Amino acid sequence: MDAFWLCFISLFVAVDAIGTVPIYLGLTQSLRAAERRRIIWQSMATAMLVALIFLFVGQEILRVLGITVADFMVAGGLLLFGLSLRDLLVTEKRQRLAATDSVGAVPIGVPLIVGPGVLTTILLLAAHHGRIPTLLATVANILLAGAMFWWSGAIRRLLGAAGMRTLSKIAGIVLASIAVMMVRKGILAFLGS
Repeated sequence: MDAFWLCFISLFVAVDAIGTVPIYLGLTQSLRAAERRRIIWQSMATAMLVALIFLFVGQEILRVLGITVADFMVAGGLLLFGLSLRDLLVTEKRQRLAATDSVGAVPIGVPLIVGPGVLTTILLLAAHHGRIPTLLATVANILLAGAMFWWSGAIRRLLGAAGMRTLSKIAGIVLASIAVMMVRKGILAFLGS
């Protein structure tokens, strides 16, 4: 059970559902409730599909390319660190315009819910803790992101804009710490081999 919680917390920070709620609200503010619900289901299905494919075939793809887990840890850690710095230093995440029939898949499902940081985290967690805890934590986090979108109006009223920004920044600091840990473990794996 400890492995699940370690995976869950790492993915919770990488997904940053709280930080994506304002983007979701901005992309769907002019839509009817039924359209918003359809977009939530579409985003969760897309995110789940991409995450699960990467969980089960990501390591094989790396093996074919000759990339070791240590290589991926260092590269993924640097990428996560860059993403966390961007989130920490930018005052608001940019909103992209998209067609309403596909906005749930792109950009909400991918890359907002499951982007490069989440895919990197999934691969590293699977290598370190196994696929089952990573799978369960991935599914739980995608469902949690969907629930946050579902209740986004209430969350926004409860936390306010400043509260949502604050929680997003805290998540960015934790993500930066996880990134440093990944780089450290990757370097230690290089030195160990």
